[in-house]
Amino acid sequence: MPDKAKAPAGRLRVKQVKSGIGAPAVHKRTLRAIGLRHHQAVIEVADTLSMRGMLLQVRHLVQVTPIAEAP
Repeated sequence: MPDKAKAPAGRLRVKQVKSGIGAPAVHKRTLRAIGLRHHQAVIEVADTLSMRGMLLQVRHLVQVTPIAEAP
């Protein structure tokens, strides 16, 4: 069996910087699935491979910042 890639365990701060209005329906649904409901909304999400895939799809609509872990 091949080894599966592991995403770094951590958290990401995601801010929606552009509106989903005028975007394809699949992008709007992705924003909803991530948890972004409004323009300029900021949320914290787990850094997983599935989340990275969703963020990659709407990378032109969001700003992603890693959250530093406390020592």
